[in-house]
Amino acid sequence: MYKRILVPVDGSDTANKALQTALQLAKDAGGCVRLVHVIEELAYVSGYAQFGVYSEELLKAIRETGSKVLQDAMTVAQIAGVEADNMLFDNFGGRLAEIITDAANEWKADLIVVGTHGRRGVGRLLLGSGAEQIIRLAPVPVLVIRSGKNGAK
Repeated sequence: MYKRILVPVDGSDTANKALQTALQLAKDAGGCVRLVHVIEELAYVSGYAQFGVYSEELLKAIRETGSKVLQDAMTVAQIAGVEADNMLFDNFGGRLAEIITDAANEWKADLIVVGTHGRRGVGRLLLGSGAEQIIRLAPVPVLVIRSGKNGAK
């Protein structure tokens, strides 16, 4: 059974569904979760200053937002009665999937539970699929939780 479950969280409905699933699995197995939030550089491209660097104010706001996402997820885990810890990754430059899979390796996770929006066609092409990249690189099984939108149930 899975005792060490890594869960990327970003505050989205899909990530929250993945969190709920991971918490139930951990509770059933007497395990624990590690909540991970990755600040992705591309999400903040519009915040670049003239020479490609971030302003201190923007960096502070980005980190505060990431910390709040993690704290909210920690509260959900505490309410569920599941042991949890968390990590914020804000070293710009790494790819989401690499950061998540490296974190799973370092923590010796048994399972990664990740949400996906299930984008198709151009949306997937433009935005990529973080879940798909994690699946390809993961050192452990990956449970993918769909959003329920776009015809998915």
